Order: sequence, then C-alpha cells, then structure tokens
Amino acid sequence: MTEQLTLKAAEAHVRGVCFKTGPPERIGVETEWLVQDRHNPRLPISGDRLTAALAPVEVTGALPGGSRLTREPGGQLELSSPPALSLGACVEMMAADLAVLRTAVEQADLVLVGRGLDPYREPSRVLDHPRYRAMESFFDREGPWGRDMMRRTASVQINLDCGEDSRGVGGYRSRWELAHRIGPVLVAAFANSPIQDGWPTGWLSGRQDIWSRMDAGRTRPPRYHSDPRVAWTRYALDAQVMCIPGDLDGDWSAPSGLTFRAWLRGVPELRPPTLTDLDYHLSTVFPPVRPRGWLELRMTDAQNGDDWAVPTVLAATLLNDPVAADAAYAATEPLCPDPQRPVPSHDVWLRAARTGLDDQDLAKAARACFAAADSALAVPGTPAALRHALTDFAERYTERRRSPAHDHLDALRRT
Repeated sequence: MTEQLTLKAAEAHVRGVCFKTGPPERIGVETEWLVQDRHNPRLPISGDRLTAALAPVEVTGALPGGSRLTREPGGQLELSSPPALSLGACVEMMAADLAVLRTAVEQADLVLVGRGLDPYREPSRVLDHPRYRAMESFFDREGPWGRDMMRRTASVQINLDCGEDSRGVGGYRSRWELAHRIGPVLVAAFANSPIQDGWPTGWLSGRQDIWSRMDAGRTRPPRYHSDPRVAWTRYALDAQVMCIPGDLDGDWSAPSGLTFRAWLRGVPELRPPTLTDLDYHLSTVFPPVRPRGWLELRMTDAQNGDDWAVPTVLAATLLNDPVAADAAYAATEPLCPDPQRPVPSHDVWLRAARTGLDDQDLAKAARACFAAADSALAVPGTPAALRHALTDFAERYTERRRSPAHDHLDALRRT
C-alpha cells in the first residue's frame, strides 16, 4: 500500500476496486439528518451538546440493526446500515437504529430533521480533522458552496451492488446506466430543500443546486462511455487532488490544480503517490452515482420523518427487478434524447433540481417509475409496509406533481 504507483497499476486498481461484480443482492442505505433544538430551530448546536446527547448511543453501541453512526462537519448525523440481503431487512434495520437515535437526541431536547438543506442556520464546522480543513480550503477557491455542502446539507444515499459482468439487465453496465437515468427523477420527486437563510432559493432542491456549483470534475457524472469502468477510471484520475493525508497536526492541503494523474507522472518537491493515497483520493470524489465496490446513489435530499424509506424502496426495486428496470429505462428515454449518450445531460439534472415535477418529462418519468416499482412489489412475500410507503408518497406528491419541497414553501407563504 505504500509502494510507488504506476499509471497502469492505478488504472487497474480503480477498475477492480470500484466495480466488484456479482449477482445484485445486497442493499444498504445511509440517512443523514440535520440536528436542531426542539424549541428553536435557529439555535446553533455546539459540538459538546451533540456529544452529550449521543453518549447513550456512542458509549454503549446500542444500535440493534448494526448501523454505523458518524458526524458530518456541520454537526449533521449519519446512520449507515450494514448491507442486507433483502429490501425489507434493510429498511427494518435502519428503522430500528433510527428509533434508538431519535430517542437519544430527544432526551437532550434535540430533534433529527430530514431536509436537504438547513433552512435557517449556517452552522460552524464542529469537526477539526485535517481532512475537513483541507476540504474547506479546496472548495473555498471557487466560492462558498463547498462550505454550504459540508455544513448545511443532508441526504439519503442508497447502496446497491454493481451487478454481474454481463450485458444483461443485471450487468454492471446496465445498472450503472439506469442509475444515472433515474437520478434526475429521484432529485425531482424527492426535492426537499427550497429554503436557505429563511427565504426561498428558487430551487426545489437547493442542496442539488449547491452541488452543481462546486468542482465539476468531482461532483458531476463522468463523461459517458459504454464501459463504466473506463469512464470512472478516467474521471477519478483526472479529478483534482483535494488533500494529501499526513500527520494529524499537519496541513493536508494539496497543490492547487493538481490531478491524481499529474501526481502519478511526478511533481517536484512532492512525494510520489501510493496505493493508500489513491484509495483516499477516491473517497473525496462525489458524483451523484459513485462506485465503491457497489453503486452509491447520492442524489436524493434527506426526507421528512420516515419517508427516507421511499427513495430506498424505489431505487432498489427499479434496479433489482428486471421488469421494473426495463420500464424505468423506457420511462426515462425522453430525458436522454442523444442516442450517442444514453444518460441525462447536466441540464436535465439542473431542471430536476430547479423545477422538479413541474417539468413534464420528469413528471411522466416519475409517475411511470413509481408505477413500475409498485407492480414489482405486488408479489407474495413483499412486506406490505414497503408498498404502502411507496404508494402513499406517490399519492401525496408524485401524482400531484409535487415534492416535499412544496410543503415547506406552502408553510412559508402562510407565515
């Protein structure tokens, strides 16, 4: 892990580590939460207060589903479920762990809030790790959006196996393509961040707007290639190096404009990169679909209450059920008019974030995707609660061309 890397070895490592193939079986979910004072949502929450609230969970490790609890730079909390072999088991594990976490924070007069962007506060960074100092320094070169992302945003991330090494619907090529095709649909259907600093931003997903303004070489989808391993390897090696790990008391900042590919070629007065450096670099690249040995779908805003289960059910069903996958592929065809590039353009992602299901093509695709998932779940053995959650959300929002963002805007207008 500490030996000097060659370009050829780096490319082989990225292809092998990021796209591990096999039958698509495992499902995981990561839920991120803003933490607010129960009585005053505008009140800053100190790191000490958060630590005291989490002590019953962190000290005893009392999460029955085995999820991992971590903190984000602005004090957001993240629960990451272990991989499950069924959708029902995944949702059940996360629900159990979330109930324990909610109880702990509520006893400290705090609440977990599922919104993609903090509507009132600009929290201070509560994590002083050199990774986050270097990350802020890197993003500050282009504007305030990196700090906003780190401190003010929260998401639901769905983790699914890459798929088999085949050309069929269960193959990694098809699953990679379909994950990108449904990405804007997930953005639009679950947009939940229309307010910042107490005012409408003009975007239904202000969180996605923030991501769109950051370093495009690490936050937008890779350039399309028929083999996603090729596309991802080029993308990862051409991304700028955000930080170079070292001593915990040191500065991890990387030279401005340095890509990992350029580092491999040699940089005066900078040590050669190692395999450990490459693995760390891969952890600092944040496109909406990130391969990590599995596919991490990162485009969905955090959801209110227990609605985090709905994008989990929808995405997992569309990718894992062959009939639903074919239906979703057909439904998203209008979002991909270029036959040479069968994935949505950056403009489609922006439309999804700005206007959501007001966009006719996105609205039709979303309704079709929900219907396809509902049909796939209408089989014996599917937990009834999963299908009910999906159909209930569709009736409240998707069929009415709304998303949770509209509820917040309606409430703001009333006040």
